[in-house]
Amino acid sequence: MKRKSLSLILATLLVFSAVLAGCGSKESDSSSGGESGGKDKELKVWLMGDETDKTLINEFEEKNPGIKVNVQSIPWGSAHDKLLTAVASKSGPDVVQMGTTWIPEFAGAGALLDLTPYLDKYPSLKQENYFDGAVETMSYDGKVVGIPYYVETRALFYRTDTLAEVGYPEGPKSWDDMKDAGKKLAARGEGNYAITIDAKDMNYLSMFAWQNGSAMIDENRTPHFNEPEFMGAMEYLKSFYDDGMTPIATDLDLFAAFKDGVFPMFISGPWMISGVKEKAPEIEGKWATTTLPAKESNSSFLGGANLSVFSTTKNAEEAVKFIDFMSQKETQLKNYDISKNLPAVKSAWEDARFEDPIIATFGKQLESAKPVPFIKEWDAISQEAIAAFERVTVGGADMKTEMEQLNTKATELLSKK
Repeated sequence: MKRKSLSLILATLLVFSAVLAGCGSKESDSSSGGESGGKDKELKVWLMGDETDKTLINEFEEKNPGIKVNVQSIPWGSAHDKLLTAVASKSGPDVVQMGTTWIPEFAGAGALLDLTPYLDKYPSLKQENYFDGAVETMSYDGKVVGIPYYVETRALFYRTDTLAEVGYPEGPKSWDDMKDAGKKLAARGEGNYAITIDAKDMNYLSMFAWQNGSAMIDENRTPHFNEPEFMGAMEYLKSFYDDGMTPIATDLDLFAAFKDGVFPMFISGPWMISGVKEKAPEIEGKWATTTLPAKESNSSFLGGANLSVFSTTKNAEEAVKFIDFMSQKETQLKNYDISKNLPAVKSAWEDARFEDPIIATFGKQLESAKPVPFIKEWDAISQEAIAAFERVTVGGADMKTEMEQLNTKATELLSKK
């Protein structure tokens, strides 16, 4: 994520936050009694994205008279800096949508309210309602600090006709299958490949590491990048470059390449479904999705966003009530209709909306999806890992040497207070 000048953002947003804080104090005074008693209580909610559909907000207000929801839509590109400013100035919202990878940083700073005391009153917030991977993003330091709002994961998109020609009409089911299919697909020649590899995305590399049994970083904050499980996964991915199954670099449009059969396979999220349908209508009925090929497991990456309550809120009960509403099965289904964000609540996947095999794949994949290590240092470590893998695949560096150096760097980062 590219970030603007932090000093400029802080200077601008601190002024803005001060104005908001001043307005908030006036509203609080007027709603606490006096001449204007009975005024609606305002709940400030920050949701990420350029636009926010008000359908669910309006429904919540109708069901909860006396609570007015003031939603501010914040672009993802500026959200992190805005959250930092809110923490520093103690002028944040009541409810905030958090990217799951940000939670350790903000929870560690004491910015997120512990929701544990509310779980009995609002049972829809309990961990058993969510996929196991999403549950891992809910707690930090023994406290429940976020409730899954929506989830996303990655699965395999493949051309059923092309894969059938090399013996895999239902797609590869194992690493060996994918290697065998890949070699046969690359053997077609004339600029044809098997699959794209997004080596600049650590979430992508992590999936293969998990599948090969690597924890990468364990519960004791010990890195394992120099061990056979992680190195074996990187060697496996490297072999796709070495054997001509994927190019070192390409400027091909993925949808066009998928349509033309140049890349009969790629790994991505559910947002690509509409793109394939719209940009490659010629191959309707000739492509499908399936869960990722397995080694020790077929683990995929679990991403998405949680809803948290800022610890500075004066409206904790109303904030939790809002999150409870957003976590109910019917609300989750309506949110999917509006935004196509995948429901985090497991029971929502029983709905007829998800009977289409192309989308049902992602519900199945979510059962074995995992978040990246839940530590605030992960972003820095992941950048080191991406750079190391690039030096191996593009620069021809020695794998063992690079992974030893990566493990040393990760150890240094994890040891800093």
